[in-house]
Amino acid sequence: MSHFIKLLTLAFLLINSAQGRDDVTVLTVATDDNHGLERFLRSAKVYNIDVEVLGKGEKWTGGDMNHPGGGQKINLLKKKLEEVAKNDPENKIVLFTDSYDVMFLGEIEEIVKKFKSFPDTRILFSAEQFCWPDSKLASQYPNTEVANPYLNSGGFIGYLPEVLEMVIYKTINDKDDDQLYYTKIYLDKNLRESLKISLDHNSVIFQNLHGALSDVQLKANSTDDWPYIENEVTKQRPLIVHGNGLSKITLNHYGNYLAKSWSPKEGCALCKDKKIELQDDALPTVMMAVFIEQPTPFMEEFLEQIHDTDYPKEKIHLFLRNNVEYHEADVDKFFQEHSKEYASAKRIKPSDFMSEPEARNIAKERCINSMCDYLFSVDSVSRLNKNTLRYLLSSGYDVIAPMLVRPGQAWSNFWGALNSAGFYARSSDYMDIVYEVIKGIWNVPFITNCYLMKISVLKTPATKSVSFSKEGLDADMAFCASLRDHGIHMHVSNEHYFGHLVNPESYDVTRTNPDLYQLLDNKLEWDNRYLHEDYLKNFEEGQKPLMPCPDVYWFPLMSPRFCSEFIEIMENFGKWSDGSNQDKRLESGYEAVPTRDIHMNQVGLERHWLHILKEYVRPLQEMVFTGYYHNPPVSLMNFVVRYRPDEQPSLRPHHDSSTYTINLALNTPNVDYEGGGCRFIRYDCSVRDTKLGWLLMHPGRLTHYHEGLLVTNGTRYIMVSFVDP
Repeated sequence: MSHFIKLLTLAFLLINSAQGRDDVTVLTVATDDNHGLERFLRSAKVYNIDVEVLGKGEKWTGGDMNHPGGGQKINLLKKKLEEVAKNDPENKIVLFTDSYDVMFLGEIEEIVKKFKSFPDTRILFSAEQFCWPDSKLASQYPNTEVANPYLNSGGFIGYLPEVLEMVIYKTINDKDDDQLYYTKIYLDKNLRESLKISLDHNSVIFQNLHGALSDVQLKANSTDDWPYIENEVTKQRPLIVHGNGLSKITLNHYGNYLAKSWSPKEGCALCKDKKIELQDDALPTVMMAVFIEQPTPFMEEFLEQIHDTDYPKEKIHLFLRNNVEYHEADVDKFFQEHSKEYASAKRIKPSDFMSEPEARNIAKERCINSMCDYLFSVDSVSRLNKNTLRYLLSSGYDVIAPMLVRPGQAWSNFWGALNSAGFYARSSDYMDIVYEVIKGIWNVPFITNCYLMKISVLKTPATKSVSFSKEGLDADMAFCASLRDHGIHMHVSNEHYFGHLVNPESYDVTRTNPDLYQLLDNKLEWDNRYLHEDYLKNFEEGQKPLMPCPDVYWFPLMSPRFCSEFIEIMENFGKWSDGSNQDKRLESGYEAVPTRDIHMNQVGLERHWLHILKEYVRPLQEMVFTGYYHNPPVSLMNFVVRYRPDEQPSLRPHHDSSTYTINLALNTPNVDYEGGGCRFIRYDCSVRDTKLGWLLMHPGRLTHYHEGLLVTNGTRYIMVSFVDP
């Protein structure tokens, strides 16, 4: 040790002994202002740690930190410590950490106290399980029979004289490796002992996550404390955590909870900190980029949702990309009717033969190169509340998605974790987030379908290369991987209900009216479009069902659109039975009371109709035929009947082979046809003026002998089911 350093050490000891306190300088290096640095500085602020950032705004010349490099950090630190030693002789302890992938988890007093608990130690380095960047040096370490045998340069604490002597020991180029520099000093026995360097093998202060993920547990369930991490091998509760190597996504996950970001008691404290108030007279300009990349159920409703977004259209630049020829008529109609309402509008058609990554990159570049403040990307599978955009803008986050889930499933628009290949993995809190057991805004590695991005994030020299194109990945995966590579954090919010995702997997555009087939996969949209607007009134208190004949009940069930689309399906199928007693569709091959009809299983609607019987018809039956319960209802005969004067105008008297029968009017008397109806012979009571979409329900095999009345003009269509034969 030089004579100057020895005198400086003695001066520090005398000054601090007299004052009875520790002076600590906390330093880091960060040339770029990014999300990692923002998180680091917030954690320091939470624990009242005053950090000085070295290199801010300077050009980074330390190489790619995914590979050996980082010597620039030592050179910046050397310059600063020489200044401190010269101008601030009272400063005694130096704490240095990386910044982009580090968080503080405790007060500086606690960190110093733990540091002083290490015997005969003047410099304490963090430690890890891998010898990096030169694994051949592992054999030279003095002690490898410990939890974390090897030096990690992402964090160290020590007394200024020794730290200064360490960093000025020899010259290092900016692109040389900082960890290798410190490692060689540590492995030199004379230097190690003279500088009294130790490693934090048990993660008393420093926890490096790479290689230790199975050892470290996030403790987030206590209502009495803020979440923290614990090393369950060493039984320590670290005060500084470092997401080194491949563990950065895990640190992002931990960051949702640590440094007093979230707790069961307080909720999302970080969300509250970042919230901003939108001023209606100064709203940001948004590019709403709409992407229709696959055949999507209920497209009309999706386009209505886009138009109904609660945001001034003069503040929206519309970018509309449709890549599905089947939807082009709806998209063209929407664009022609509404494009002039927006600040600007651009459209990409299927005939443009543009790939999805190219289209998404065009939207991004248009936003970057215009007066656009935010890019709001919405895929056609997203069904949003109209105030979602305003919420996302007010969240204060640069990249944020509203959580959207397929109803009744755990399928969402985000991933909580990634596997080693970069694909989906389930995080420990994924299900709690999806089912809203916990609420907040969560840092996640992948978002899709709908998200908002502050476009200034992509305007820096480092982030201009963010792209939707990467070989072997689809557009969304490429984009999110690119954001991760550039240190841009993505978030998803489940603070409120924002809408949901439709499921396009069973959507078959080769069918006539394919939306009608979506009952089982997209029930919310199906109900809104196809149930009668008065269906729920059937169950209102005091509501009495209409009874046009004894024990014959009338209920609104299906919308006019359902009825017209149902008829179109049958007529396009076109294979009506011939009305004879011989019927190969039946197991017996014989129909006693034949009609001109098409069975549901012929047009692929059998499962759907049985679901209608169970979910919508059964509750009506239980309400009027008290005491009869059969769930689910059984029906072997579900068919649409067609009556025409020149074909089959009526049906002879008969009993139905059922416990009860339903008869749904698919079109309107005196408009679509004349005559028709049903006469119940025992009661001499007829129902003639049937109502479109209304269901007639009556007992089957015993009391309600009936006939189909003569159709004199036009065509009458009815849907019939013999329930519980």
